[in-house]
Amino acid sequence: MPSWRTTLTGAGISGPRLRDDYTHAARRVLRREPAPYLALRLLAAPPLVPALAAGLAFMNLVDDVAETGTPRQRAAGLAALSERVEAALESGDSSDPLLRAYAHAVDSRGLPPHWVSRFLEGAATAEAGFDGFAAEEDFQAYLDAYAWPGVLVFTGLQYQGGPDPEQAAGWRRFVDAAQRVDFLADLREDLADGRLCIPSARLDEHSVTRADLEQARDTPAVRALLAAECRRARTALDAAHGIGDLAEPGLRPVIATMTELMAHQLAAVERAGAAALRRDIGYGLAAPLRILVRAARRRPV
Repeated sequence: MPSWRTTLTGAGISGPRLRDDYTHAARRVLRREPAPYLALRLLAAPPLVPALAAGLAFMNLVDDVAETGTPRQRAAGLAALSERVEAALESGDSSDPLLRAYAHAVDSRGLPPHWVSRFLEGAATAEAGFDGFAAEEDFQAYLDAYAWPGVLVFTGLQYQGGPDPEQAAGWRRFVDAAQRVDFLADLREDLADGRLCIPSARLDEHSVTRADLEQARDTPAVRALLAAECRRARTALDAAHGIGDLAEPGLRPVIATMTELMAHQLAAVERAGAAALRRDIGYGLAAPLRILVRAARRRPV
């Protein structure tokens, strides 16, 4: 793995200020999401790493603003952030080093700005105003408004000029699986925050109440509901198979690793059953390290 300085140079990023901007963005990702960061650094083609790190840092920034504070604070924070992002994309400059790095990445990689504006709009509506899903259609609308553009403001930077329709559709399938797994793994934390991410219609199908989930009741109905949700996530994960073929060659080892991590996390939720209502199901430490080491050994020299 080349040093970070060598990686920046290989990506054509010159000038002390811009290099510092990308370093700031990468450090933010490392603090918040060490597993994806390590996958990028160890497995991605070095010329792609700085732009993707900036993209992931930007996606995380928007997520954080959309999920912090009261609804009014979220709305105000996102409105202010949207203005700063728009100005940064237009001018290439900002007082925020993360936005400077991201604006440079969007410009140099040619990502269509409509993915960024769509993501910010979805953050202000589908995410900041989230109050649960009534049915599967609401979940799908959430993906279209927020989660799908959210993943493309990051992964779309791998493609010079942005993703074509087939590539974008592939990432739509990927994010469907990723969001289902994430919601299941974070059930306890989400319920504690007042968020129920399983459509209420499916609770009704199993005669399960929200109180059953909030109080972590281990009943046959609750177990059946969670098992059904895991099956849906497994089906979505199977449908996302082949996304690596739509990725740039330099990112394929990362996509394979992240897909394997998702499958590992889903398997942990399946094993936990109703215990997933009492504790979040993380990646753990040992399994991600094993997966990363195996992927690094498979990566062409």
